[in-house]
Amino acid sequence: MKTWLITGASRGFGVLIAQAALDAGDRVIATARNPRSIPLADHPRLTLAKLDVTDEAEARGIVASAGRIDVLVNNAGIGLLGGVEEASADEVEKVYRTNVFGLLAVTRAVLPVMRQQRSGHIINLSSIGGYQSGAGWGVYCSTKFAVEGLSEALHQELAPLGIHVTVVEPGYFRTDFLDAASLTRAANSIPDYADTVGVTRARATELNHQQPGDPSKLATALLELAKMERPPLRLALGSDTVKSIEDKNAFVARELAAHRAMSLSTDFVS
Repeated sequence: MKTWLITGASRGFGVLIAQAALDAGDRVIATARNPRSIPLADHPRLTLAKLDVTDEAEARGIVASAGRIDVLVNNAGIGLLGGVEEASADEVEKVYRTNVFGLLAVTRAVLPVMRQQRSGHIINLSSIGGYQSGAGWGVYCSTKFAVEGLSEALHQELAPLGIHVTVVEPGYFRTDFLDAASLTRAANSIPDYADTVGVTRARATELNHQQPGDPSKLATALLELAKMERPPLRLALGSDTVKSIEDKNAFVARELAAHRAMSLSTDFVS
């Protein structure tokens, strides 16, 4: 029986992952800023806990009472839709506080336990936007790029200690991510970006609750991921994510080849 600590468990992926883990016979510590908002039925293997992910002391308190943590799912996150110039400093800082600093705070709180156990699995929820950014998503994607970089480093640092790290890259799944409860739209709108950011805004409205990904299948995939003896560093989920990764890899390869001579010209000549 594994013990899971899941952040952002009040809705979306967090609730589904928690329920899937309970159904699999595991123990779950489901956290949210308001634990009463977590829509899970009473269960002997379920603990609901208040956690603001940006409060590292609060996270350490939960970890101390847990005793053991086998799987940490850093799921808590918020979105911001708007052009880079349109986003205010306050809007940017709010997204970074949750998506980056919050993930760091919870991870730092859990790692002493996993190091002592010499086992564990950290699963960081990134996004299709953690691999490829786009107009209107620049600030949000930059937080997910940060999650990807942190995960790569943690993968190298923790592997010798028996601790796995996987960064999960979901595409568009049919959750409430595009609703106002999860996604903030920049208050400022600049007409010059109508053909770029404006198109993304309209597309997000059209796509809301029409996304191609099935959230229940993502939860099932994460249960399978947690069972793997050698889990991957990255796990892309969704056909749209797979296509975006393939397209970006092809673009990077073409651009590298086109400018290879200049790229190689900057070394000292021995």
